[in-house]
This record gives sequence, C-alpha cells and structure tokens, in this order.
Amino acid sequence: MRSDSRLGPTLNFLDVSNPKRNHRSQSGWEGFFPYYAGYSETFARRVLSSAKLPAGATVFDPWNGSGTTTFAAAHLGFAAVGLDLNPAMIAVARARLLASSEADSLKPLCQTVIRGARSTAALGDEPLLSWFEVQTAATIRSLEKSIRSKLVGDLTITTVGPKLDRLSSVAAAFYCALFAVCRDLARPFQTSNPTWLRGARTGEARISASVSEVHARFRAQIASMAHELSCRDSEKRSEFAHTECKLGDSTKVDTVTADFILTSPPYCTRIDYAAATRIELAVLSPLVNVNHVELGRQMIGSTRVPVHTPAVQDRWGDACNAFLKRVHAHPSKASSGYYYKTHLDYFDKLDRSIASIATALRSKGAAILVVQDSHYKDVHNDLPKIVTEIAAAYGLALERREDFFLKRSMAGINPGSRAYRTTTGAVESVLCFRKPSRMEQPNGKRRRAN
Repeated sequence: MRSDSRLGPTLNFLDVSNPKRNHRSQSGWEGFFPYYAGYSETFARRVLSSAKLPAGATVFDPWNGSGTTTFAAAHLGFAAVGLDLNPAMIAVARARLLASSEADSLKPLCQTVIRGARSTAALGDEPLLSWFEVQTAATIRSLEKSIRSKLVGDLTITTVGPKLDRLSSVAAAFYCALFAVCRDLARPFQTSNPTWLRGARTGEARISASVSEVHARFRAQIASMAHELSCRDSEKRSEFAHTECKLGDSTKVDTVTADFILTSPPYCTRIDYAAATRIELAVLSPLVNVNHVELGRQMIGSTRVPVHTPAVQDRWGDACNAFLKRVHAHPSKASSGYYYKTHLDYFDKLDRSIASIATALRSKGAAILVVQDSHYKDVHNDLPKIVTEIAAAYGLALERREDFFLKRSMAGINPGSRAYRTTTGAVESVLCFRKPSRMEQPNGKRRRAN
C-alpha cells in the first residue's frame, strides 16, 4: 500500500482498505450477487462511514454495476443514486437492496410464482434457446412470466425504461434467483473466463432439465435467499435516505447532483460486460428488449470497433497519448487497426464520463475512483495515471492515492498474455479527488480577508 506524501494531508481521514473482493465478502447475502465488481461491500462501507458526510448527503455511482455503492450507502442512511447501462445490473442492484423484513414473504411468494407457471412451447426467437432445449427454455420462461405477472404487473407500456422502472426489490430478487438457476444449469457452457458463458454451437446439444428439476432449483434458491436475508443485520435507514438504481449513461450525467462519488470505471482489460450477462438479458428480454451486441458497443471497454473512430485529444494527458502511440506502433497483428481503435473508443468514453461526473459533483465534494492498471501485450497501460490526468483537465484535484498489488487479475486469465510478460498481477489504485470550490479554482476569485 502506498500513499503519496506530496499530496498533503487532505482526505487522509478516509478509511481506505484493500478494495479487492474475497471469498469471505462473497458469502451470505452478498453471495447471491457474484457479478464482477471493482471493490467489496466492506471497502465501500469503510470509505463511506469515514467520509464525514452531512445528513441528507447524496452518494453517486455512475458505474453502479451490481450495486455495491448504493447498497452500502443506503444502509448507512445516505441518499444514493446508481446508474448503469446494463439492464441486468439494474435488476441485481435493486435485489441487493431488499429489506430484511421481506425475508418471511419470499417462500410463500415462491409457491405462488411456481403455481402460476404454465409451461408452453418456446417460440423460435426465444433467446434462452441459446443454451437450453425447447422444453427447458419453456419451463424457465413460464417461471419468468409468472414473476412478471405476480410481482411486476401489467406491462403494456412498450418503452424499455418504464418497464424496468416497475421492478421492485422483491421482483428483482426473484429475477436474480432465476438468473442463478439458469447460470447453474448452463455451467457446461462456462469458459476459462469466469465472467463468460458462451452459447451453444451449431449442432451442439443444449441443456435439458425436467420441469420438476427447474422448479426445485428455483425453490431452493429462494429458500437460501430468505435464510441469508433473515440472518443479515437489520439496519434502519434514516428518514432522508432515498435510493435509485436506474438505467443511465456515465457520459451523460445531467440529472444527478452528488456530494460524494464512489465508483470504479470499467477496467481497460477487454471484458465485454454486456456479453458477460447474456443469459441474464435473455431472462429479462420481455422487460428489456436489448441486443447484447449493441449494448456492448455502447459501454466503456467495448470489444467492438466504434462506428465513428474518435480523435485523440490533448486533454487525455501525456500518459494516455504515449500509451496510444505505442499501441499503434506495436508490431503484433491488428495493433494499428482494431486494437488501436477500441482503445481510442475506451478513452473517448472515459474522458466524456469524467467530464460528466465532475459536473455532477458539488463544489468541495470528493470522488473516489478504484482503478486498475493493465497491459496491451508488453505495453503498460497506467490507467491510474491516465485517469488522474484526465480528471485534472476537468478540475478534479488528486489529494490521495493508495495502491494495492493483486497477484491475479482478470487480464491475466488470457493465456496469450504470458507470451509478453511473466507476471499476471496488477496494481489496483484508490484515487481520491476533490472538486475545489470556485474560490479555490485557478480562475476563481478568492474571498478577501476581513
């Protein structure tokens, strides 16, 4: 762990621990939300608990993912807003917020949902057929349809947003239980990348499970969730606490005003976050008719070449521009084409996102970003430094940095990476920024002494 003494004493009051998620943090209630995330709930709670935020403060996460920030903030009594482009993550984040008082209602509701499930033949365009044979897909869809009918209600509205907005924490928890059942059944399609489930290839046998087996798995999942929820400490939220987990683009944050930002931008490690949730998006398809390919193209870190290639900007900083030049000049195949363009897309979206969240942050507010470095082949991508330089262009001053070395990283999963370097670790940095008041800014007018 490192703290740069040149940054002075500011924000030293924050309790910054290793943000890495471990097996212990993925047990109990947290174990039902094992989606890839930048930091643990324990890390988020410690940071927020020590942040000295006033009553009524709003905590914001523009890349909310599975809802670690909104969950921690809500149970500490802060208003919280979390945005994410991925509808599946909205469902997960809302489920995570389910109150302990709902534990006793889950089993009876489960029986109601199962009784309401009427299996019919799946249609030809059913997305679940990518993993399951016809009858199994029909059984899963019948459960989803029953959840929709019993817990969501009439969905005659055709637009995506309003449908997803109808999803309560209870309904979201039932969807998450069905996600888990599908992932468990589809385990034969698991790849070496733990975030990825591939679809069945042409002619490859799909998963077959009886109606009774699917229902039994679903019932067991709900029972486990009810047990862990009842065991969780029931923490009272303050009267002012209000939590929103909603669809939103980090590059267009124009409806949020925040006192404190705690987030982790997508790492530059070529993880297709939309493709990683294909099976969840398939389950949710009646609520959110989203194509995972197009969704992935919109997200930061897209593995697809942008339709319009962005231009390099000086404000991205020296570190970013030097890295891009090395990628473009790299002798490996497609470096100057495909890989260069996808990196341009990444930094363009990152730049616009930082600009947007800097505007959303109140004067004197703090923004804590968890960022991990990586490599392109043998070229070091010093993302913490790049983020720091871009943030400076938008008036965010780095006041503290803590580094933690990870022995293994998501990028190290790719066996091809060993051809260029011997280590698979990475440095995860907690970057603590402050937005100066107008009087503290270089062009601002300072108050005269009395």
